[in-house]
Amino acid sequence: MRWLTLRTVTDGRWIDLGDGVYARRYAELDQTLGLVVGAERCLVIDTGRDEVHGAEFAAAIRTVTSLPWDVVITHAHWDHFFGTAAFLPCRVWAHPRCRGAILADAEAQRAEWTRYYREQGKPDLAADLAAARVVLPTEDVPDRVDVDLGGRRVVLLHPGRGHTAGDVVAHVSDAGVVFAGDLVEQGAPPSVGDDAYAAEWPRALDVVLALDPDVVVPGHGEPVDAAFVTRQRDDLARAYG
Repeated sequence: MRWLTLRTVTDGRWIDLGDGVYARRYAELDQTLGLVVGAERCLVIDTGRDEVHGAEFAAAIRTVTSLPWDVVITHAHWDHFFGTAAFLPCRVWAHPRCRGAILADAEAQRAEWTRYYREQGKPDLAADLAAARVVLPTEDVPDRVDVDLGGRRVVLLHPGRGHTAGDVVAHVSDAGVVFAGDLVEQGAPPSVGDDAYAAEWPRALDVVLALDPDVVVPGHGEPVDAAFVTRQRDDLARAYG
């Protein structure tokens, strides 16, 4: 049996977005994870930056519901998937290109960010990331998949390339909520990295806006409304169109 030394992550904060729909906020990386609860199952949106973080999130979910869970990974950046082992066994949904990117790039991302945390004087975070297992998605979201949670359907949708080639959003239509991953960021401008498709990103946000959400949950920052997403779309179009 593999033993993992768990340190307590103390800064998690729930935000109630509606009946059985929650965001969980963390100070580190200004990150936001998600939870949707149905009558028979729940859906976890992203799993955090390492197994310690993932275990905290899993334990926090167990204070809300004891239902079995599925996981969806919104995109293949390390802080959204290195916590997945804490949720096993379960189905793990993602776009096929997300799975491919995790397979190809996870170790390079781990090396970059463990080095960053050591340089920043955060050896505990570096050690947690170094110890985390890589878990590949098991279920594909090539375009659209409806996940039945029992009395509630969540639509997993690939809106096109944007923040990465394999972004997925989770639409909870009965609550008017979209979990957008890093296609939307509230606390800082969107992160346009080497794996982004900046010129196509506004079109992906058009797909999100066409869902007519009342609330959009970013991968980093506080939940926002559609007007905020529209402004961010327009900023990206001006900068990269």
